[in-house]
This record gives sequence, C-alpha cells and structure tokens, in this order.
Amino acid sequence: MTDADGGVSPARPWLRVGAMTVAALLLVGFGLLAGQKLLPAESSDPLTTSAEAGFARDMQTHHLQAVDMSMIILEKSDNQAIRTLAYDIATAQGQQAGQMFAWLTMWNLPQASQEPAMTWMMDADDHDSHGTSDSDSITAMTMPGLATYDQMEAFRASTTDADSMFLELMIAHHAGGVDMAEGLLERSTNDVVTSLADRMVAVQVSEINYMNELLAAL
Repeated sequence: MTDADGGVSPARPWLRVGAMTVAALLLVGFGLLAGQKLLPAESSDPLTTSAEAGFARDMQTHHLQAVDMSMIILEKSDNQAIRTLAYDIATAQGQQAGQMFAWLTMWNLPQASQEPAMTWMMDADDHDSHGTSDSDSITAMTMPGLATYDQMEAFRASTTDADSMFLELMIAHHAGGVDMAEGLLERSTNDVVTSLADRMVAVQVSEINYMNELLAAL
C-alpha cells in the first residue's frame, strides 16, 4: 500500500512484515535447494571438526540474527533506504543460511556440534581444517559481531532511535561476519565454501560502507 507521495503507507504494518517473513522463509528454503545443487556428487566431504563445517554452523547462527534484526527494522522504520537495505540483507542472508544448512545435510554432518562455537577459528596447529581437535584444550571464542541479548531487547523496544540502532548493530554484525568469512578463506580449499565466503566478504564490506553513509545522514 502506498500513500499520496508514493511511499509505503504505515497502515496495516502487519501485512508488510508478514509478507517479509514469508519471503525470508522462502529464501531459506531456496538456499537449501541451492546448497544441494552446488555440491559435487562425488567429493571428499569435510569432517565434523573441519573449518567448513564449523563455518556453516556458526555462520547460520550469525546470518539468522541479521535476518531477525532486518525484520525488526522493517516493522519500525519509515526510511526507505534503510528498509530497502534491510530487505536485501534478510533475503540474501536467509538464502545463504539455507544453503549452509544444506551443505551439512549433504556432508552427513549434524547441524550442531559438541565443540564450542568458533572452535574452527582456532590456530591451525590446534584445529586442522580436516583433522581433529582436543576441545578441552581450546578456549571458545566469542562469535564476532553478534548482538547480545540486551542489545537485541533494547533494539526491539526502540522507537525514535530505531534506525540508528539498526545501522550501528548491523555495521558491527557485518564486520564480524567479514572476520568469520576471511577466517574460513584462510583455512579452506573447498571451492564451494570459499566461493560463498568470497561473496560474503565483498557484499558485506560494501554494505558496511553504505551503512556508514546512511548513519552519517541521520
């Protein structure tokens, strides 16, 4: 629904948010199919302790928080530039999360690991990309850029400052995602996985620059 100026009408916000939620879920499903089609029929599949498997698990968690943040700002914001960005993030990262879920399924690996999150980002001497690790000797890393529970609750409750909060949280979130993707690129030679990680770095660096511009303009 549009107003007289051609903008998005504030009427019935549940309609637009509901439609966006459906779209995000559909993109996750499309990602599952894409992930299955992109994997070669015959390959040396990563082990459950590999960097590829750890990246697929942890980046799903990371991406799904970005989708959540995007859905929140779509309900709150009237800034069309921010709404368009949030839509792009939700659809792209929802699709990629589905793709990474499909990788683990095709590799016959569990979606969850007994190792702490981010164990795969340890030094190669401690955690080889296709080897095993002694998780008792590794201190778990904090997932970079992930918003805390308190930050998410404050964002959900935000009103006039919602746009700036979204941009600040998402800039930090993207920076953490870039760190994770670059960490995978240092540890993997799997063409399918590194191809996605390369795209993540390029897109998220570009979006960080754009979000800084949007934030400065508020």
